[in-house]
Amino acid sequence: MIQPPTIADIDAAAKVLAPYAVRTPLLTSPALDTLTGARVFLKAEVLQRTGSFKFRGAFNKISSIPENRRASGVVAFSSGNHAQGVAAAAQILKMPAVIVMPEDAPALKIARTKAYGAEVVLYDRYKEDREAIARDIQNKRGATLVPPFDDPKIIAGQGTVGREIAEDMIALGVTPDIISSPASGGGLMAGIAIATRARFPNVTLMTAEPDGFDDHARSLAAGKREPHTHKGKTICDALMATIPGEITFAVNSKLVARGVTATDAEVGKAVAFAFNELKLVVEPGGAVPLEALMQGRMDAKGKTVAIVLSGGNVDADLFARLIQGS
Repeated sequence: MIQPPTIADIDAAAKVLAPYAVRTPLLTSPALDTLTGARVFLKAEVLQRTGSFKFRGAFNKISSIPENRRASGVVAFSSGNHAQGVAAAAQILKMPAVIVMPEDAPALKIARTKAYGAEVVLYDRYKEDREAIARDIQNKRGATLVPPFDDPKIIAGQGTVGREIAEDMIALGVTPDIISSPASGGGLMAGIAIATRARFPNVTLMTAEPDGFDDHARSLAAGKREPHTHKGKTICDALMATIPGEITFAVNSKLVARGVTATDAEVGKAVAFAFNELKLVVEPGGAVPLEALMQGRMDAKGKTVAIVLSGGNVDADLFARLIQGS
């Protein structure tokens, strides 16, 4: 199996990203501290370029493509956030990009991906295989495949989120007891785990997933990769991967303690809380760890917690319904 990235790889990714990625703030909220009984820090990746952490991994991966292969461009498959990250990175590096996206992805994510100059190929997520479609495009065009999570360069780029959390908390003289991020394929959590465990060896790491789409929680409990069995949909469209990645789980199975979940109805409350109290637009998938914390599922009272708000790309009509509680 391909080896996971090291802390040195994450440090190298930080240098690559420095001129392009936003160093997002680590925010606090007295209202949230009072509600949870914890000291909470929020990593606001909603303020990242393209509106999610995905730009980090995409740019780190694409910038590593040799010059003699760049003219053939890149191809990726994504429900939206990775799509935008790849499209934006390719645009910066003046490379063509083709993104395979589900036809029921949020309209905002499709529109923004196109706005970054990428060609979008839509597919039916329930009847077609997005990876097969992407592989076919790769073969026909000679493009480089940029996977959403199971790649060392992608994981290292996402790991810069954890690196920044660690640096900022050290600067504040604070040691986290718990760090949690959303998990789909597991690349963000794997990168965070490598970066933060190197600096805080005793921190407890937790994945956060929509109820029923809990493949990480299941896999961490079982000690092996296990798929979720949910056949329906969730408003957390960014967190619908069926099973953890091979490379990502090789990391997370060693470093991450367990997974927590929240229902769609609960997540809607976190989206509303983030808007009303934090003045942030957080998409449902990006709000799952916040809601799991607010529901008391992290045993966080009296502890210091860092939560990653991973993305803010949500259609306006859904966002309006959620913040209005309807």
